[in-house]
Amino acid sequence: MKQLERINQINDIKKLNYEEKIELAKEIREFLIDKVSKNGGHLASNLGVVELTISLCNVFDFTKDKIIFDVGHQSYVYKILTGRKDQFDQLRKYKGLRGFPYKKESPYDYFETGHSSTSISAAVGMARARDIQKEDYHVVAFIGDGSISSGMSLEAINDLGFRKTKLIIILNDNGMSISSNVGGISSYLSRLSLNERYIKIKNKIKYSLDDTKLGNISFKFLSRIKDGIRKILVPSKYFEDMGLTYIGPIDGHNISEIEKVLKRAKKVEGPVLIHTVTKKGKGYHFAEKIPEKYHGVSTFDKEIGIQENDKETYTSMFGKAITKLAAKDEKIVAITAAMQDGVGLTEFAKKFPNRYFDVGISEEHAVTLAAGMAVGKLKPVFAVYSTFLQRGFDQLVHDICMQNSNVVFAIDRAGLVGPDGETHQGIFDLSYLSMIPNMTILAPKCMEEVEKLLKWSMDQNFPVAIRYPRGGDYLKMKPLTKVSLGKWEVITKGKDLAIIATGKMVQKAYQVIEQEHLDITLINATFIKPLDQKMLKEIASKYSYILTIEDNIISGGLGHQILLSLNALDYQGKVKILGFPNKFIEQGTIDELYQQEHLDNASIQKEIRDLLKKKQKKSHSH
Repeated sequence: MKQLERINQINDIKKLNYEEKIELAKEIREFLIDKVSKNGGHLASNLGVVELTISLCNVFDFTKDKIIFDVGHQSYVYKILTGRKDQFDQLRKYKGLRGFPYKKESPYDYFETGHSSTSISAAVGMARARDIQKEDYHVVAFIGDGSISSGMSLEAINDLGFRKTKLIIILNDNGMSISSNVGGISSYLSRLSLNERYIKIKNKIKYSLDDTKLGNISFKFLSRIKDGIRKILVPSKYFEDMGLTYIGPIDGHNISEIEKVLKRAKKVEGPVLIHTVTKKGKGYHFAEKIPEKYHGVSTFDKEIGIQENDKETYTSMFGKAITKLAAKDEKIVAITAAMQDGVGLTEFAKKFPNRYFDVGISEEHAVTLAAGMAVGKLKPVFAVYSTFLQRGFDQLVHDICMQNSNVVFAIDRAGLVGPDGETHQGIFDLSYLSMIPNMTILAPKCMEEVEKLLKWSMDQNFPVAIRYPRGGDYLKMKPLTKVSLGKWEVITKGKDLAIIATGKMVQKAYQVIEQEHLDITLINATFIKPLDQKMLKEIASKYSYILTIEDNIISGGLGHQILLSLNALDYQGKVKILGFPNKFIEQGTIDELYQQEHLDNASIQKEIRDLLKKKQKKSHSH
């Protein structure tokens, strides 16, 4: 019988012996490669944490103990071990198993994650809730080496170390290179720190000495001696200085070693950080060789691995455009927050290494870094996913827009992103950017406009955001010939109705008009802010029915802004706004989600017909 067949619910892992767990790890890797190759998802990160997750689920009881996965894309193994393996055929599909922790999916998903660097803060909060209510369970924060260096993680560690809250942090390091001598010293000190007799003696001495003033001074003196010895042997004891007990580095693929460390760490009073070293993509040679390529993947043939896709996308068009423009202008610099490939900056980084800045998972820093560069007369472009730019909102307000800094934001993955679900849908950027003074917002209606809009944006003396979707075009459209501040483009002219659409939604509206041979005016709102007030006034005077279409939430979006302007013009006609309702949108294919939210072609067609019927009815009544 296969070991994976024995894992059907939480804590089944505890029935397996050491050899069986080794076999289970192998079977889980085969299972993951098979399922992710068919459904897409995060592969390399999950292959790297198999033994680590097996050990955690064996040592802890997650029916009462709590675990928070940072980002959450590496929780597939945990989902398997907590009774969800039979749902993996529906991984990341519409109404299927989530690619991230999801509380409604399982009682063992304690905190929903999707953005980086939140796990330690959330875990500290849970641990303090436990302590205040005098409950008894362990809290574990699981975090990667990329996330732990971010500002939010460091803030949490600073607080944690100061208050000495009992908590275990698992640092999953799949990026650092650990030299053998440092590793050897650290392993020795870890064994000393975690020795059960050592912990008991240390606690007894502390409690017996703490009762007197002299005893307290003596204990602090002995602690300083110990800390001094550690610093002589291992100079970089950053986490110890922050108030955490540091353990490691240990082999994150050695189940026996991990379990020993975890069992002993449970006995330590106060915060513990266990530094584990893992190999991203372990067990699948394609992913081991190029782990970044197998981080987040679409479907692929597991026998031959991921093949190169030459299909153009908005991301690739941006990458080509900024590289081309930078060759002619030495002031252009590019910034990313650990997303070089994702935002299309790989070629730029190769050609202009001195003008390329990957700041790690630090969007707040990236925004203000760009502001500083603008002051220094450079032309900074921050390429970032819509959902991640949300993290830098205060910096956008205070450091960019308040100071009117000429920074360009290349906002990728605007609108729906599909299978990554609620945490990644880029449906809020128009709303949160529109409300900030001095911000200008544009959207290309087709891929060929990306370079034109980027070039125009770099030549301005104020902040500009260009938003564009994931993937490529629905159909080919003629690009703009000229970009002028706040000017819209007339795509089709008609007498029955006016449609104002932006970005990729222009293509959807155009498809419907062409297929149905409708006598409708279609406007491409290249500028979401400022609006083309002159054209809007003209539309208001000609049409009694106006339809707006955007891939953003309605509240605060393009349609909302148009409605406010029309009200100021005392417009007497009817305005219908198509966009997303004020809610978080689940996972699924983009087409499935458009259909669900009534933004697919059929729904747009129905809205147009309904408005035309109302118009005819109104004209007949007169």
